[in-house]
Amino acid sequence: MPKPLEGVRVADFSHVIAGPLATQFLNLLGAEVIKVEPPAGDPMRFYTRDPARRGRADPFVGANAGKKSVVLDLKSAGGRAAAQALVATCDIFVENFRPGVARRLGLGADELTARHPSLIYCSVSGFGQSGPMRDYPAIDQVIQSMSGLMLLSGHDGDPAQRIGFPIVDTYSALIAAFAIVAAVAQRRGDPQGRGQVIDVSMLDATMVMMSSVIVPMMISGETPVRAGNRGFSGAPTADTFPTQEGEITIGAVQPTQVARLFAALGCDGLLDDPRFATPDARMTNDTAMRAELLARFATRTAAEWEAVLAEAGVPAGKVRRPDEALALPQLADRDLFVDLDTGERVLNAGFRFARDGPGLRGCAPDLGEHSAEILASLGVAAVERET
Repeated sequence: MPKPLEGVRVADFSHVIAGPLATQFLNLLGAEVIKVEPPAGDPMRFYTRDPARRGRADPFVGANAGKKSVVLDLKSAGGRAAAQALVATCDIFVENFRPGVARRLGLGADELTARHPSLIYCSVSGFGQSGPMRDYPAIDQVIQSMSGLMLLSGHDGDPAQRIGFPIVDTYSALIAAFAIVAAVAQRRGDPQGRGQVIDVSMLDATMVMMSSVIVPMMISGETPVRAGNRGFSGAPTADTFPTQEGEITIGAVQPTQVARLFAALGCDGLLDDPRFATPDARMTNDTAMRAELLARFATRTAAEWEAVLAEAGVPAGKVRRPDEALALPQLADRDLFVDLDTGERVLNAGFRFARDGPGLRGCAPDLGEHSAEILASLGVAAVERET
């Protein structure tokens, strides 16, 4: 059985994270992705402090392994003609220029879909292709700020706090990839084989990502409370606690989980205490409840408590550094990692198929590594291949 997107060709005119990561998900599912780069290369190639890695920075490798790189100068007539020739061979077109730039380059949605009715055209931008903020420039942390996301972490009164990785870019990429795959399915079911125009806004995607707090706000006016490491339920038995060594996060929300937690901690009798007998009582006596839990968690290490609570059926996890998480034996046989011929290791799609699942063919390309091969196959003149 072929991979889901085997035989699908993607013209990837995107750069940095959101667009390239979206097309990387398509790549993992079997699509052939042609990465079009300017003569200077995707800026992500240089997102590193290590001079030896410039041109092949680690984040670039993770989002582009297995793609083919073609260099085109879209400011030149020859480069634009070559781009048009490439698009004519592709099923999907992805760009993340500022709104209006693709159109000025002759690569706008109206022009390309009129010429190629089966084309699936996807734009990823900060605010989408319409609205009063359409032309505002944006990057991940700007959207984190504007969306309210930076005022969801920490505690009331704390300064705004950025999530510590490009979460907006990552989620926007997932939304874009999901939309593209949906459009592929839609086209396959269309008797006329018509394509689609997809408009992904990073701000829109972020509001969807925050739906657990945004929807209650829209329905009942409930204002989200900054609760630090407290779980979404607000229960004092769903929080992070220091231990004899390290910290542990627990998520005892359901009554059965709380009973198991108290039993594992050796304090079953707390359920007979009116202050802690019910969820409402525990919330009312939050400070006293936390004090009881702090005293008990202080008697063992986080690793020991993690094992004890897992055995008891209580959601719990030691707070780990990312490198410690990568070393977990749990991840070893999950098909989560892809080892490249260069010796580099990157992440897979994050899910498994029983057969013919996601994976990569090849390493991250050098800048323009496939220009001659791809442009020659398009019949582009030698002078244009040199751009």
